[in-house]
Amino acid sequence: MFDGIAFAGGGNRCYWQGGFYEAVADRIALAPQLVVGASAGAYAATYSLLGIGPEVRRSVIDACGPHLKNFDLAAWRRGEPLCPVGPMYDDLLAQTIDAAALARINALTDFRIAVARLPRGLSPAFGAAIGIGAYQIEKHLFHPVHPRFGRALGFRGEFVAVRSLSDPQLMRDALIASGGVPPFMPVTLVGGLPAFDGGLVDNVPIEPLTTIEAEGGRTLVLLTRRYKNIPKVRNRTYVQPSEVIKVKQFDITNPDGIRRAFELGRADGEKFARSIRR
Repeated sequence: MFDGIAFAGGGNRCYWQGGFYEAVADRIALAPQLVVGASAGAYAATYSLLGIGPEVRRSVIDACGPHLKNFDLAAWRRGEPLCPVGPMYDDLLAQTIDAAALARINALTDFRIAVARLPRGLSPAFGAAIGIGAYQIEKHLFHPVHPRFGRALGFRGEFVAVRSLSDPQLMRDALIASGGVPPFMPVTLVGGLPAFDGGLVDNVPIEPLTTIEAEGGRTLVLLTRRYKNIPKVRNRTYVQPSEVIKVKQFDITNPDGIRRAFELGRADGEKFARSIRR
């Protein structure tokens, strides 16, 4: 049905993608030859391909709650991370991705993880701050599906081919880097160099899909925001949530918001599958 799929970033909003994928995978026989993911969308693609979405959500929902703090100043003064979401995500990746999971993903598809490289001469903290600021300004002012400010400022996108990775830790590093937004996530090396959130270049990573589309293949792009103007591209189908997902990207205090994001994705996926079959 679709030869390639892209998972946009969006932090906790990406649980919508997990619900959507679960609802449509069997109904429309999804077997993409290429999957691309950015930021938390790359992790949503990971557990969706592995078919372990229910286990992942159960683990995340059980771990989150109002007893936690998104910014823990007391822990930071003790020399621990300011934002607990980083270590929690690292633990989640360790639970999800071992040698068997890496081999299974590589047997299923060509999976690529979007990361961003900073303009030359910028420190990780300063460069990331500039990239995040530019992204937020462009999104709020112009609402593009595919932002351009990052590239204009010199940020470069790269796509890490999971089939090129020999160790599950390398995949975990690429996933951490793809969502690498300081101070929420630690600065992580990919290929020996600092790599950051792929969304600093394009939060909706479609570049690798263009070859498939040019050859007549069909692609599916899973967004996590609602947009007024969706691009019309031959052989490409964009799908967006049917309503605004009301959970913050890095919020570890709101398990109900995560659950609702998944449930909305599941409902939207069922509707999409019915429309495709018709």
